Amino acid sequence: MAGNAQRRDSKRRVLRRGESIRADGKYQFKYHVNGVPHFVYSWRLEPTDRLPAGKKPCLSLRELEKQIGYDLDSQLDIIGKNITVMELVERYLSTKTGVRPNTLTNYTFIRNLLKKEPFSAKKISTVKTSDAKLFLVKLQQDGKGHSTIKSVRGVLRPAFQMAVDDDILVKNPFGFELATVVVNDSVTRQAITREEMRKFLKFIRDDNVYCKYYETVYILFHTGMRISEFCGLTLKDIDFENRIINIDHQLQRTADMKYIIEPTKTNAGTRKIPMTDDVAIQFQSIIEDRGRPKCERIVDGRTGFLFIDKNGYPLVAMHWEHRFNNMVKRYNDIYRLQLPNITPHVCRHTYCSNMAKAGMNPKTLQYLMGHSEIGVTMNTYTHLGLEDAQDVTESVVLQVHQRHTIQSLHQYAELRYKRVMHLQRESFRDFSEEKRSAISSRNVTISVPAEFLLLSESLLTDFA
Repeated sequence: MAGNAQRRDSKRRVLRRGESIRADGKYQFKYHVNGVPHFVYSWRLEPTDRLPAGKKPCLSLRELEKQIGYDLDSQLDIIGKNITVMELVERYLSTKTGVRPNTLTNYTFIRNLLKKEPFSAKKISTVKTSDAKLFLVKLQQDGKGHSTIKSVRGVLRPAFQMAVDDDILVKNPFGFELATVVVNDSVTRQAITREEMRKFLKFIRDDNVYCKYYETVYILFHTGMRISEFCGLTLKDIDFENRIINIDHQLQRTADMKYIIEPTKTNAGTRKIPMTDDVAIQFQSIIEDRGRPKCERIVDGRTGFLFIDKNGYPLVAMHWEHRFNNMVKRYNDIYRLQLPNITPHVCRHTYCSNMAKAGMNPKTLQYLMGHSEIGVTMNTYTHLGLEDAQDVTESVVLQVHQRHTIQSLHQYAELRYKRVMHLQRESFRDFSEEKRSAISSRNVTISVPAEFLLLSESLLTDFA
């Protein structure tokens, strides 16, 4: 009879199967997953129970049991829910094989950053959406840039989504838009104006130190190539006969100083760019100055790079980034009217903006830029400012005015013609019958003000 007695707590409440009380007064629930026992604990049996003094707030045992029951019914992996955020990230990153070296470097950076954050030690089952948002806010408050925060979230979001897909979690706590949480305080790389481009190019051309880089800067401003694409160009990629620049790869240098050839950034990045005569002249100048170097390296089967250092290695993006910084600094040290920050990517953006201003078809521009999405290209149009709007407005107003002027001239000529003909008819009536007969017999006509019509037609031709 005693074996059948119901177990009760100090408040005489019946304990369910799997429930018990430890020696320290803490409630315990025991359950099995695949034959392996697991435990959850709480200082309270029911949600209405008062929390003992000095104890941290926690769910009641019955609430925990309900949650476990839900997870089992939903076939969720309740063991996986106990892994930490860092363990989840490591698991996710282990699936990212075959990525580019630069991407691996970025993953290493994010991994090292997360290891230093207390957030990474949290169990993934305890991470709520508010926790995820507050973590990103903390990163920004700690001085992390928007691009860094975006990269961190770019790993955490798919990592937690993997846990959802694996039936470990029900909801992804990072499934929100980043813009709703942190402020984008990064400096947008705007295109420079045509006048700024002209001044910068002239300065480089006339400078005794930096004149040797003029051709490169000119090409970047007038082709829109990515700097890694430009660095990867070889002699074979420049087709002077057909005036074509072949872009089907890019040059990169890894963190361990290894030079590699990679595919273009996107599939759309593989393209053939038409080469204008002035761009062809700059390439010819580069090749002539290049000469025949004593030592030349082969990178993944490619050689003949346009620019190489004294050791025969091709120049990479970082080299040109430094040179652009030095050129802009020297310009601003000399002139009172300062230039904005100009980088190889600013050159690319400027080219795109100039083509957009010139009215190039967006799809054509998308191809030339190597954009995989038309939205990326169309965003260029959003960077057109007041000056561009004024130019377009003035052009439209001028066209409307010209059309109005032409229309008015036609109307004036028509009215003038009718008036003159009316006067002719009135005058003809005043003639005697004899005079009217004489005029008719000699086919006498009175001149018509055709100059008005000729004038309007001439203007129409000019403005067409």
